Amino acid sequence: MSKSLSDRVVEAQSLVKRFGAVTALDGLDLSVRTGEIHGFLGPNGAGKSTTIRALLGQLRLSSGSVAVFGQDAWRHAVDIHSRLAYVPGDTMLWPNLTGGQCIDLLGGFHGAMNRTRRDELVERFDLDPTRRFRTYSKGNRQKVALVAALACDVELLVLDEPTSGLDPLMEAVFQAVVTERSASGTSVLLSSHILAEVETLCDRLTVVRAGRATFTGSLSQLRSSAATAVDVVTPTAIPGLEHVTGVSRLRSQTEPRGHRTTLLAQAAALPTVLTTVGAARPLQVTVHPPSLEQLFLDQYTEQETDDGGEPR
Repeated sequence: MSKSLSDRVVEAQSLVKRFGAVTALDGLDLSVRTGEIHGFLGPNGAGKSTTIRALLGQLRLSSGSVAVFGQDAWRHAVDIHSRLAYVPGDTMLWPNLTGGQCIDLLGGFHGAMNRTRRDELVERFDLDPTRRFRTYSKGNRQKVALVAALACDVELLVLDEPTSGLDPLMEAVFQAVVTERSASGTSVLLSSHILAEVETLCDRLTVVRAGRATFTGSLSQLRSSAATAVDVVTPTAIPGLEHVTGVSRLRSQTEPRGHRTTLLAQAAALPTVLTTVGAARPLQVTVHPPSLEQLFLDQYTEQETDDGGEPR
């Protein structure tokens, strides 16, 4: 059953934003449901940050509409900002203040900072809050912004490449904290190019390319429409696979152990493929769903082909 508008904290429809001759957004749709972690996936220049600026009320659209908490993002930006916290991909704050002072000032903008959680997050992120902000590395600057946002009792977290500069240990802390906030009912929009981060955290995701959404749905929905990879070693070549509808990227080569065949099979083709492979008396079989990275690349390849050209 489809969600009503009241179940969405963000509802963006047909967003268009032009900067002179450059079209940054070209009819993009985006919705974030209440309580979910929604991944916003795409490379630099795809339109993610422009979309986020629009929903934060920081720029006026050429056309389209953005509602956050049911309110127009441009006209009601002040009210909306009192109910959300935002972390950009690179944080530049007051250079002469300490990290702790910056956290408290940012929290004061929202008026909803949980002091106990703030102190706990400072410890979990291994941040020295007594150092002046100008002395921090990029990773520590991000920690300041993350602690300030995650310590606030807000309804929506807008995170734009939030782990930029963090080491793997701190990325793990970030993922744990975001999971905890989501479990408490906070909605999250996570813009990221780190596919493993999206795969670990997100309930649904939107893939964006050239200012347009190419896919919106759950990871399982994305995978259900994608091909399964099959890698098999048999004593001799497997006949007939090239005639099976739904098989692609079929490769076959002779090896010292026998004959290796690799392919991609759509869901409808998989039973026939496995039956054919089984009849060839396989020595080794590996079957696995595509990774999020492969799904992401496939979305871009399909879109480029649909645009009328060869995949680039």
